[in-house]
Amino acid sequence: MSPKPTRLLDTINSPADVKRLSLAQLAQLAAEIRQELITTLARGGGHLGPNLGVVELTLALHYVFDSPRDRFVWDVSHQTYVHKLLTGRRDRFHTIRQTDGLCGFALRTESPHDCYGAGHAGTALSAALGMCAARDRRGTNEHIVCIFGDAALTNGISYEALNNLAHTTKRFIGILNDNEWSIAKNVGAIATYLNKLITHPRYNRWSKDFERFLLRLPKGELALKLAHKAEEGFKSAMAEVGLQPSERNRDADGRGGYGNSLLFEEMGLRYLGPVDGHDLPLLIELLEFTKNYDRPLVLHVLTKKGKGYDAALAHPEKFHGLGPYDIATGKPIPAKPGTPPNYQDVFGKALVKLCQRDERLIGITAAMPSGTGLKYLEEALPDRYFDVGIAEEHAVIFAAGMATMGFRPVCAIYSTFLQRAYDCIHHDVCLQDLPVIFCMDRAGLSANDGPTHHGLFDIAYLRCLPNVIAMAPKDEDELVDMMFTATHLAHPTFIRYPRGAGEGVPIKDEPRLLEVGRAEIIQPFAGNGRPRVALFGLGNLNSMARRAAAQLTAQGFDCAVINPRFTKPLDADTHTRFGREADLVVTLEDHVLMGGYGSAVLELFSDAGITTPVVRIGWPDRFIEHATTVDELRRRYGITVENLLAKVHAHLGEPHKWRPLATVA
Repeated sequence: MSPKPTRLLDTINSPADVKRLSLAQLAQLAAEIRQELITTLARGGGHLGPNLGVVELTLALHYVFDSPRDRFVWDVSHQTYVHKLLTGRRDRFHTIRQTDGLCGFALRTESPHDCYGAGHAGTALSAALGMCAARDRRGTNEHIVCIFGDAALTNGISYEALNNLAHTTKRFIGILNDNEWSIAKNVGAIATYLNKLITHPRYNRWSKDFERFLLRLPKGELALKLAHKAEEGFKSAMAEVGLQPSERNRDADGRGGYGNSLLFEEMGLRYLGPVDGHDLPLLIELLEFTKNYDRPLVLHVLTKKGKGYDAALAHPEKFHGLGPYDIATGKPIPAKPGTPPNYQDVFGKALVKLCQRDERLIGITAAMPSGTGLKYLEEALPDRYFDVGIAEEHAVIFAAGMATMGFRPVCAIYSTFLQRAYDCIHHDVCLQDLPVIFCMDRAGLSANDGPTHHGLFDIAYLRCLPNVIAMAPKDEDELVDMMFTATHLAHPTFIRYPRGAGEGVPIKDEPRLLEVGRAEIIQPFAGNGRPRVALFGLGNLNSMARRAAAQLTAQGFDCAVINPRFTKPLDADTHTRFGREADLVVTLEDHVLMGGYGSAVLELFSDAGITTPVVRIGWPDRFIEHATTVDELRRRYGITVENLLAKVHAHLGEPHKWRPLATVA
């Protein structure tokens, strides 16, 4: 006989198991889920804070609605860990973000309960509205529930959806999960707007009375009671009191400010809240009401990022997403002694020094001060630091505007997130040939996060644009050289570099100005008559090229190693010279092969009439899954020294059997 489960959580195998619980049992389950999150993520890391904040909300959603028939669309979806625990994935939860384990985001191929996958903010309202329109068109009656954070309201896509929502469907349920944070503290007018609503003393007092009133109502009468004229008067009166501007801030015509109703009401959505997002009975009552309401509505819930774990509450930015940590102290597990600094920290500290010597430089982040390293600039020179919220398109055009006024903006944005602003890069920066500097962190793999966060496409999407200068450093010292060089250029400049620790190379006291479009020859051919292999290792794969060259040399090959540095403009002289001298050319890049650096080399060789065989090492034409480490994925897809050696042997054979394949003119 199997032992009886000691936790309620161990009895939850589907949302149906949640529905049979009493309110007291739901509260117990919430506590057990928080403990499961804290202990599991301490071992492997993950998005702890956001998930601790949505425990009660997720339980209430599954208690009231019927997933997967009813659909939950989560903005960003890194807060779906609780959802995964409740939808048949509890026994695999320990594998989250690990190789062949559960994804850290919603993933349609993982479960029918994940109706929409997303890793970038601001998409949920549009996606959910599309589902509503499809449901209405086919005449079915399932519920579409969109859970979006206050940070999503800093993203322009959200407003494009809100603008169309009331004109598209009559049945839409939006849950505004308001915890005042994206990754860093939210900034801008929307954060101020929501804060005014929440903190106004008269609204707060009336809101508490209103909640107590709601809790006394039977479920069956809630919809009728909420529709009464008195409640409408309450809402408009509170909006008038809490959100009207002061007299001195009115426009000359006397209108100004926020008007007489809430933002959502003005867009045709019924607004309800704000309410305590950790009050399970209240959430259940309100969600039952939303099921039967015949207008699009938004329920505004207030949650605490990191609730249930003191360390996460005290440091919400650090605990948004982190690696393994010590549960007792909340401190991350320290890196091994001698681990080099992370590229993001090298970038951040170097930018402070460059800003101190160049008044034209300013730093821009899209809500990622810690992740990009711009926190150092924020601390040292706050007047030179701009956080625009999760609004990459705005960040790029904002930078373009500053560049027209003589400044040199530095946009620090992850490679995958910069994709969102591609038209702005094209139309506003490159077309006008403006000297904006883009520092693209996470170029390559973000192993635990998976396909939404891998930065594997930027070389391809940039090298087709005129006026672009694009670079990739082989180590952290060269990153600083490239940043310094970029400050001297009058064109759009892009620097791509990976996540995580550098190569351990000392950084010079004074950076060096690099010649644009000039590669670095690290090791020339020895000219010993042996088979000649030219290895072009771009960026962080140059170290792999050097390791491969050492092994090939020991096997009897004559190897040259080149650091291309620039993907645009490509160093035509160096590439064609070694292309003609070599018996085999190998290109290595931490990027998809299609349209990448190796493709550029092939194009160059074709134009120059060079017929030397080219072996390209890089990522295949597919979206790469998540894994515990980068090395595991590299081994899986052949981005290894061993695979490189095998390909060289396949083309040139064994050195002692070698006969010249080409005659150098």
